[in-house]
Amino acid sequence: MAQPAADDAVTHYSQHTHTIESSNLSEQRTVVVQLPKSYQTHPNKRYPVIYRLDGAGNLPLINAVLERLQENDQAPEVIVVAIESTNRLRDFYPTVNKEPQGPVGEGGGAAKFLAFVEQELMPLVNKQYRTHDYRVIAGASAAGVFALYAMQADPELFQAHIAYSPAVWWNYGAPAKSLNTFVTKAKSINSYVYMNIGEEAGIMRERYDDMQQTMQNSKVQNLRFKSDAFAGVSHNLTSAAGAFNAYHGLFLSKHMPLSALGDDVSSIDAYYQRLSQQWGEQIAPPDRAVRLLGYSLTDNQQFERAIEVFKYNIKNYPKSAYALSALSYGYEMQGNTRQALIQIEAAIAVADDSYPYPDYLKETKTRLQGQL
Repeated sequence: MAQPAADDAVTHYSQHTHTIESSNLSEQRTVVVQLPKSYQTHPNKRYPVIYRLDGAGNLPLINAVLERLQENDQAPEVIVVAIESTNRLRDFYPTVNKEPQGPVGEGGGAAKFLAFVEQELMPLVNKQYRTHDYRVIAGASAAGVFALYAMQADPELFQAHIAYSPAVWWNYGAPAKSLNTFVTKAKSINSYVYMNIGEEAGIMRERYDDMQQTMQNSKVQNLRFKSDAFAGVSHNLTSAAGAFNAYHGLFLSKHMPLSALGDDVSSIDAYYQRLSQQWGEQIAPPDRAVRLLGYSLTDNQQFERAIEVFKYNIKNYPKSAYALSALSYGYEMQGNTRQALIQIEAAIAVADDSYPYPDYLKETKTRLQGQL
């Protein structure tokens, strides 16, 4: 039964604890579902879901990282499902360990645990909460091994897999070997994968490095891969060290980077379609974000491309003094003073009392008139 917290949904997260009598695991399991701050005030909104292994103790770190990204339009609000652990070695490792270095005879229950997640946990979460079908799984050490295993066992179940210092030394390196084989044979993996490692050495580092190189060199279509190595960071701190890079690399920004701009402006539409699909809401190309693309092109003296981008922006924001003055700037930098003057006059015509730079528009018009 869910036990809702009494927090103010506008300024606080709300957390709901569920207990599940799992037929797959033959035991009772506890999960904590954390809803975003806007959940109650936006009743029609759906949210991506992060499934975080090893429980609610990880929520403060996730919240701190995502809040900073969200403040800069670099990540959406999300639902977080924190799965409390009972027997980590049993649940997270796909194979039974036979290597004397580790606990011999442990492990081998990952398939049952994945069945619990897919068949029992996800239906509960999707039924009771407004979820978007973009799902992330994240875990550290043994839980990192499970995150990578989930991609192999059911590639479409999660759209992102985050593995902090995955303990791939297990059972003579079986997790690393399995992932290497999977990636080598795959033609397309529509997923984002982040993994990292700290100061670990010996066979752990050897097996991780082999796996990391296979992933890094992979030519698999649609696979986005990012990894980090943190010198001097202990195994238990790799999730804290890597969380920002993991989520910053995962989520597309509302501010389209110049590197995503293709040969024509259709790439802007394509980018924001992907962004909308990931975030779970329709997001139009923001006026300011598109202008910044045009300004970057102007700075690089790619004037024709800049003007194309500025014109595209005006189609979306025909009454924007910002958009019109940006096009004027593009023409001026190109040396087309007459067109620059036409656009600055158009900007003056649409600027209302809320526009903060009327003097700039008038001064620019006077200056351009003097150049004709």
